[in-house]
Amino acid sequence: MSDPLSQFALLSEAGQLAVVGAGLWVLAGVCGVMDYRRGKRRDVARLEQVGWVPWLTLFMLLAIIGGGLLALSLPAVIGSL
Repeated sequence: MSDPLSQFALLSEAGQLAVVGAGLWVLAGVCGVMDYRRGKRRDVARLEQVGWVPWLTLFMLLAIIGGGLLALSLPAVIGSL
């Protein structure tokens, strides 16, 4: 059985774009959950100790880039069905 990296390399360009776009959407979902968790935190002093990460900005960037990659791969993926 071949490893996932070689399977990814054997995909078409559209398939690779779809996989990367879906992965970016998963990361955007993680950023969205982390932004929600940060918004629920009441203790600002503890928030300052942990640090600050721009979760909403990361969410938006990853979602837009991932959506763009999925949109680029969509015609080829639908055409192959």
